[in-house]
Amino acid sequence: MELLILQVFKSILFITITAWSALAILIYFFQEKLIFQPHRAIVATPAAIALDYEDLTLTTADGENIHAWWIPHPVPRASLLFLHGNAGNISHRLDSIKLFHQLGLSILIIDYRGYGNSTGKPSEAGSYIDAETALTYLINDKQIEHDDIIIFGRSLGGAVAMGLAEAHPLAALIIESSFTSMTDMGKHYYPYLPIGLLARIKYPSIDRIANIKSPILIIHSKDDEIVPYTHGRQLFAAALKETTTPKLFLDISGGHNEGFLVSGKEYTDGIDHFIADILKK
Repeated sequence: MELLILQVFKSILFITITAWSALAILIYFFQEKLIFQPHRAIVATPAAIALDYEDLTLTTADGENIHAWWIPHPVPRASLLFLHGNAGNISHRLDSIKLFHQLGLSILIIDYRGYGNSTGKPSEAGSYIDAETALTYLINDKQIEHDDIIIFGRSLGGAVAMGLAEAHPLAALIIESSFTSMTDMGKHYYPYLPIGLLARIKYPSIDRIANIKSPILIIHSKDDEIVPYTHGRQLFAAALKETTTPKLFLDISGGHNEGFLVSGKEYTDGIDHFIADILKK
């Protein structure tokens, strides 16, 4: 009987270790597939929401072609560089584009490499280059001053935005539903794995945000089912270490992907007041 119990225990232990090892290997080698979830098909354009726009192709320093839309406002308060989340493409952001346009902003929204009509394959390093390319376009081609540019990043786009804002002081940075780091996200979802050793994609936002000199608005919902609310609060606490510019936190309601719609006026008023205070416009 004892021998049978020992054999069963060994079998369970073997299966557990094998499954654990297989999951660790999958996460290490296929984390790009887990994190980046691009859609290629453009399903609509700003014309669907009655907005004029320019269809752009921006060439990066490493030779990729990045698809973008420029949606001008006739009397802009500022220009917004929109960096979206990890899934879909720019055509899935029309609700946000409409909202930001109604707030008096001209908008440049890009698809990272591998998304929509952009060439290449998604990567952490590539997303930073793509954002840098978009900012350069606003400054050099559109002749927009640094203090008239707001960076907006949602979810993974927030991590890209923080990387850009660390290097370039601009009018403001708005971060929505973003995380402290991709490593921390991995630890949240896979607490039984050595994520610190497995993570090749880092997005270390928590290490960057205290270095950002621009005013910052962080937006997060307690109902967020994908990125824990605590991540937003930790980012805000880290941002407060830089004391030369205003830092604000906006609580909203609703899930990760629809919080801005669920919150409605609370969301738009919060952004509107932040922009008014920062730009005095």
